[in-house]
Amino acid sequence: MGTLRVATFNVNSIRSRLPHVLDWLQTHQPDYLALQETKVVDDLFPVAPLEEAGYHVTYRGQKAYNGVALLSRQPPDLVEFGFDDGLSADASRLLRADFGRLVIVNTYVPQGRAIDHPMFRYKVEWFRRLRDWFDQRLTPRRQVLWLGDMNVAHDPIDVHNPAERAKHVCYHNDARAAFAGTRAWGFIDTFRLHHPEPGHYTFFDYRNPNNVDGGKGWRLDYILASPAMARRCTNAYIDLAPRRAPRPSDHTVLVAEFDR
Repeated sequence: MGTLRVATFNVNSIRSRLPHVLDWLQTHQPDYLALQETKVVDDLFPVAPLEEAGYHVTYRGQKAYNGVALLSRQPPDLVEFGFDDGLSADASRLLRADFGRLVIVNTYVPQGRAIDHPMFRYKVEWFRRLRDWFDQRLTPRRQVLWLGDMNVAHDPIDVHNPAERAKHVCYHNDARAAFAGTRAWGFIDTFRLHHPEPGHYTFFDYRNPNNVDGGKGWRLDYILASPAMARRCTNAYIDLAPRRAPRPSDHTVLVAEFDR
């Protein structure tokens, strides 16, 4: 049957991290790679080198902030960006792409800034809106992957110092509960299927250069699967090599593999 390889990577600027992405594509040959925080308007997105690497590119971005993209071996059958609930569309944070029976949803969830900032309430509401979006469009019986930078460490083992992070926007109870509410649609954490133990992280703050080797990180990036997809998941892992490369993103690559 072969292996279906799916990955997600918050690049923190696709133009700055393009060499890392191209190297990773060449080495690992994924079927799909979701990108977040591309930080570039659509007219300047570096499509050509990614197409030369063998990938179709679906993307929506804005200058200096946000931005989502999906690299795929074949063009999608259906593409949607953002919400249509009458509020902010957030088209550069939400991408849906269908490939036959497989649906991939790539999100860059708002970070929240501070607990007392309006953007934190927006973040919590964003998860609720996304749950409604899933309820209206899809069913857990379908083959669905929801992946990306969720900006939440869901459980204590998803951050190296949870006792000190109770008021952090990426670990506050309200953010964790909001994320859990969307996951309750029917999603299963593919990484935890294979790695129930602590000490695995996808984000390491730039401010301390020893965070990666010291294991001082957060697991903010996820590949979540509907039951139909989770049953086919054979492996999941975090690749720290991109985070250790020169001029890296503060995130690294998360991978899940499935029987085709």
